Amino acid sequence: MVKSSSSVTPYLNRFSSFSSVGIWNSTIREAVNQGQAHRAILLFRQMKQSGLEPDNFTFPFVAKACSKLSDPKLPLVFHPHVLKSSVGSHVFVQTAIVDMYTKCGLLADAYNVFERMPERDVASWNAMVVGFSQSGCLDRVLYVFRRMRFAGFQPDSVTVMGLTQACLRSKDLKMVKAIHSFGIRTGMDADVSVTNTWIGAYSKCGDLDLAKLLFDGMELSLRTVISWNSMIAGFANFENFLDALNCYKRMLLDGHSPDASTILSLLASCVKPETLFQGTLIHCHAIQLGCVSDVSVVNTLISMYSKCDDVISARLLFDGMSHRTCVSWTAIVSGYSQKGDLDEALRLFHAMEAAGEKPDLVTMLSLISGCSQAGALELGKWIHSYAFSHGLRENIVVCNALIDMYAKCGSMSDARELFYLMPERTVVSWTTMISGCALNGEFKEALDLFYLMLELGLKPNHITFLAVLQACTHAGLLDKGTECFSMMTNVYNITPGLDHYSCIADLLGRRGMLKEALKLIQSMPIEPDIGIWSALLAACKNHRNLEIGEYVSRHIFKLDPQVAVPYVEMANIYASDGKWDGVAAIRTMMKNNKVKKSPGQSVILVNGKPHVFTVEDRGHPESLHIYTMLENLILQLKEEGYTPLAEETFKHELFEAPHNKITLSDFYGYSSL
Repeated sequence: MVKSSSSVTPYLNRFSSFSSVGIWNSTIREAVNQGQAHRAILLFRQMKQSGLEPDNFTFPFVAKACSKLSDPKLPLVFHPHVLKSSVGSHVFVQTAIVDMYTKCGLLADAYNVFERMPERDVASWNAMVVGFSQSGCLDRVLYVFRRMRFAGFQPDSVTVMGLTQACLRSKDLKMVKAIHSFGIRTGMDADVSVTNTWIGAYSKCGDLDLAKLLFDGMELSLRTVISWNSMIAGFANFENFLDALNCYKRMLLDGHSPDASTILSLLASCVKPETLFQGTLIHCHAIQLGCVSDVSVVNTLISMYSKCDDVISARLLFDGMSHRTCVSWTAIVSGYSQKGDLDEALRLFHAMEAAGEKPDLVTMLSLISGCSQAGALELGKWIHSYAFSHGLRENIVVCNALIDMYAKCGSMSDARELFYLMPERTVVSWTTMISGCALNGEFKEALDLFYLMLELGLKPNHITFLAVLQACTHAGLLDKGTECFSMMTNVYNITPGLDHYSCIADLLGRRGMLKEALKLIQSMPIEPDIGIWSALLAACKNHRNLEIGEYVSRHIFKLDPQVAVPYVEMANIYASDGKWDGVAAIRTMMKNNKVKKSPGQSVILVNGKPHVFTVEDRGHPESLHIYTMLENLILQLKEEGYTPLAEETFKHELFEAPHNKITLSDFYGYSSL
């Protein structure tokens, strides 16, 4: 089973003269409880060699040690010892074997043992329920649960927690509510562990309000550290940093000491640059608590600093690690990928391989995502080849990410080829392809794919419909867009989100149906955000509708007075109507609100490296040749009858160009190279 070690031999020799099975059991149990699973197995072997026969207490202790090691080979070696024993059919022993197989990922073997058990108790049924729930097999969990009830066994708190955990992979909120209801009827809601599980389940399934309701309904004296951690983790799932931090403060005031899980949840809520300072404070608190010796905490810190745009601090932490796991390497590779530094991300990727750490699925997805953001097509193709040659050819998640990458890099031929070569396509695969077609202006193909998907019996989700509506919006297909919107709500019972309403409002606005678009926004069951108002404002600019434009702009300025684009749009509306006092008022508002307009930028990839061009910036080493070429191109365009858009020129006259003088670089800063 496990080879003996010279460091363990002296310890074993002290027990060579033991004749009591009870003493051996006590020693094996102590080793397991102290987290020394290997030592427990060595003690079991020494016990067998001494000629003593294990009893019905020995086997469960050793089975627990095998479970902790999670090595699928160990149960297959250990189980025959149980079968040869006179106590092998004991329900306590058999239950421990089922539990061991499930925790080592051998569900089929666990079920075979379970089915052959001569008798079962509640713990036996729970072992099977929990085993299937850990693998996310909700259908099998419910099947075992129904059999358990039919056999006359009363579920306990472990059963309810197992059922709840089974819903997390599919994020089945309705099922969580059903289990919650069952738990209340059977009195399980009095168990704090069950309530903690429900709090976590509701937040993970997208209902933070119910999670808060459960947490706030708990008596203060009953709340444990796990209760607080579950609530903080819930806020982190929604990236709600302020609520997570306030919950943490309440936890400290309540007299509970945070642990590593608390710190991990708090750090997970820091995902935006504006939360960097608070993330740094949490880092300091983790140092005070002694949590930074935990590799999981350090990995999360690397991820936090990367997401907050401080990859230098992330790298300092990474370089200072004495022991790095695959997660550590993936976190820093992902950090550089998100930053757009693909050269360094790739260098670290190769260093990871050289260190003997095998890149996993998350590592590959991080690199693919980086290529999508930077438009690095050639590197994306290399990662595609690498992933497929390392056993990820059949992985649907990787294939979907690659299709998305090819679409965002403008290579629809590669995206299309990969899509049609996939042996199995999920709703996500179809949605990704439809979205890619919409992004690249292939609107007819996007709609054809959507209707083909429906013919094949696949059920579209809210993201699928969003991709279809975006295709209709870009193509100006109002009738088709409203048809799909109606299908989403009436046929598939999907509640529209702000993005769906925004597409319809944009479609109406493009057709000049501004009053209808405004009526739609005002009648929405959800509060309109800046995006949907901005879409209508853009339509007001295009159709020179001052009245609705003023109404819409007031809403936008109230929501966020710092966003520059609405000021520019409104100024253009006033200018097109000859109302220069309105233009002056907008400019005054911008000054009073200290609105800063970021200069336009263009990015082009040459030999895998991004080159950024900004308005009035001539810092590029090849700028003389580049702008000479641009001047030649603009002259050729003028000869063909092209003239720059007046509104773009006006933007620069009003907000950008010094002394109202327009330069060629000003104009091209707003164009795509």
